[in-house]
Amino acid sequence: MTDNAPRLPDHTVTLTRGAPIPLLGFGTWQIKGQDAVRATSTALEAGYRHLDTATVYGNEGEVGRALADSGVPRDDVFLTTKCPPNRAGRELDTLRESLELLRTDHVDLWLIHWPGGDSTDAEMWRAFVEAREAGLAREIGVSNFEVSLLDEITKATGAAPAVNQIEWSPLLFDAATLVEHRARDIALEGYSALRGGTLQHPAILEIAERIGRTPAQVIIRWHLQHEVIVIPKSAHAERIRSNADVAGFSLSDEDMAALDGLGTR
Repeated sequence: MTDNAPRLPDHTVTLTRGAPIPLLGFGTWQIKGQDAVRATSTALEAGYRHLDTATVYGNEGEVGRALADSGVPRDDVFLTTKCPPNRAGRELDTLRESLELLRTDHVDLWLIHWPGGDSTDAEMWRAFVEAREAGLAREIGVSNFEVSLLDEITKATGAAPAVNQIEWSPLLFDAATLVEHRARDIALEGYSALRGGTLQHPAILEIAERIGRTPAQVIIRWHLQHEVIVIPKSAHAERIRSNADVAGFSLSDEDMAALDGLGTR
């Protein structure tokens, strides 16, 4: 570690089967080819120990290569990928393809990427439970699911998702959503935290300037203090490191409340 190395948070939440997931992860959506290798390598060098990818991202091979070449032990990294609903009926084959590309014998979290509709979701969820029981995925979850759909697949299979990954930021904050997930012991994971105008919002800019942090760091720190998993992505090395440098400060109760309030406007 050098003096200017990022200070990463060590916050984790424990999922339903006992796996600890770092609250801060590195997202890889829209990063392809050599850019994906470089960005993932930079993230691992900076200290990220949680990587998020997906079948439809088309970069699992690059993420796997970066992880394999990093020298970081596989067991030290929480690895997530996702299966799209158009692979219904071929879920386990899809996962095995992902594992081959990622150069690992299991993922730490496997998600249904978005709802498939009709009976697809419950049928896919049964295959996900099978994958978990076979040791191919330590934890299983979903993405972009409404609470009613979480309840539907849980009732159909007797197994609740460990995680629901949804779009989330101060501008989308909804206290009821947090309460509903926690009541079901389902961890909330947010994506696209740095999109949708968050980095330019006057209230976020004011807090960032006042405490000497970047708007992105303020947004990421807000997630951590709510114990919501956050997976900022960037292909730029300096931003990757800056986004991780969120352990050296905290937001006041007043600033947290002000940020929460942005979701009600």
